[in-house]
Amino acid sequence: MPVALLALALSAFAIGTTEFVIMGLLPEVAGDLQVSIPSAGWLISGYALGVAIGAPIMALLTAKLPRKRTLILLMIIFIIGNVLCALAYTYNLLMLARVVTALCHGAFFGIGSVVAASLVAPSRQASAVALMFTGLTLANVLGVPLGTWFGQLFGWRATFWGVAIIGILAFIALIVSLPTNKEEKPVHLASEVSALANGKLWLSLLMTVFFAAAMFALFSYIAPLLLHVTGITDRGVSWTLFLIGAGLTVGNILGGKLADWKVSFSLILSFVLIAVFSLLFSWTSHALWLAEITLFLWAMATFATVPGLQINVVRHGKDAPNLVSTLNISAFNVGNALGAWVGGAVIDKGYGLTSVPVAAAALAVVGLVICLITFRKSGGQGEAVRA
Repeated sequence: MPVALLALALSAFAIGTTEFVIMGLLPEVAGDLQVSIPSAGWLISGYALGVAIGAPIMALLTAKLPRKRTLILLMIIFIIGNVLCALAYTYNLLMLARVVTALCHGAFFGIGSVVAASLVAPSRQASAVALMFTGLTLANVLGVPLGTWFGQLFGWRATFWGVAIIGILAFIALIVSLPTNKEEKPVHLASEVSALANGKLWLSLLMTVFFAAAMFALFSYIAPLLLHVTGITDRGVSWTLFLIGAGLTVGNILGGKLADWKVSFSLILSFVLIAVFSLLFSWTSHALWLAEITLFLWAMATFATVPGLQINVVRHGKDAPNLVSTLNISAFNVGNALGAWVGGAVIDKGYGLTSVPVAAAALAVVGLVICLITFRKSGGQGEAVRA
């Protein structure tokens, strides 16, 4: 295993923690800044939109830089953004700080996944991308529950100080371990943009949007659901987030191996399972153990989708891997914002918290339909990612 993959995974852990930990801290942030839970939920959407808008812009601005230098620069932005989050004393300032942090997110995961794929043989590329994204899933296993517990104990700002420190460690690891690829081809902006003239690419990106929407419609409001429907304590929320993170990690690894075998099958199966387990949770959320089991299975199905989505998008935009891979992260965060909005809208309309998983299931069904259309049109297995 290349050591550089571990550095990428550590960076993914830091970025994933800062993105997802806000979900476990929504009640604390809302109470401290004197806003409603749905308003606090917009901090999730604001971050996601910052990624969606900033990712392609950052990818184009750094297009002529070597990938190693770009990843290091993006990690510097990440550290600054988290320090600003920790210092923010109003809702608007926190929103601004979240957007600044988000600027590095999409480009880092997009370019980082291309680097990860370039470090291994073509037959192991999905698994290499999955290993990098294991950092993201471990953020849910360790970063989110520990960050939630730490924020409940010492205040939510302390969590962001901790994430900034992890970012510094990741920054050092990237400098030390990432190889300098002297054979890396210079990027031409015209060829990068021209690669976007592919209908299958846009269908693949739309698939990612609805995958993320299905995930975050439920995940964004998991803390209120667990507190007010399942009836567990604040400490119980942290333990459940740990369980969800374990499911995400297992699913990510299995999804990478499944996508190495056949991308289309892995994605179709994942969308079906996301819809089934989301719908099931609307009923099992009232019983503690059934809720916990359902959430673990839901988490497995959810992140089993990620490696296949990333490889699928790069397959359809192989002439511009940096840009299209980054656009996939943008699509993921457009879906993040859409899902958080849908979940909040369901609550605001008075349908109740248990209607949120039903909305998530409906979004997964839309993603499944797009998935079936995409592979019917593509009619083949993916190609290797070119570095």
